[in-house]
Amino acid sequence: MSAPAPLAADASAVERMTHLLHTPAGREVYADRKCTVEPTFGIIKSVLGFRQFLLRGLQAVRHEWTLVCIGWNLKRLHRLRGAA
Repeated sequence: MSAPAPLAADASAVERMTHLLHTPAGREVYADRKCTVEPTFGIIKSVLGFRQFLLRGLQAVRHEWTLVCIGWNLKRLHRLRGAA
């Protein structure tokens, strides 16, 4: 596949991203991204056992997610301090 036509100077963000994804470099970056798993979320799901929010409402969910992140960070700190 060849490179797409040049992008207009006043292109929107969506048009710029679409153009980037049609370039050889953009396709290469996106191909790498498709096979990279975000380890933190996987660990939160498997090790911490957090699979769903227990509270309702955006504010409550934000607080619950903050607690999960604090738990994850404390676990990491404990693990890193023990290794040192």
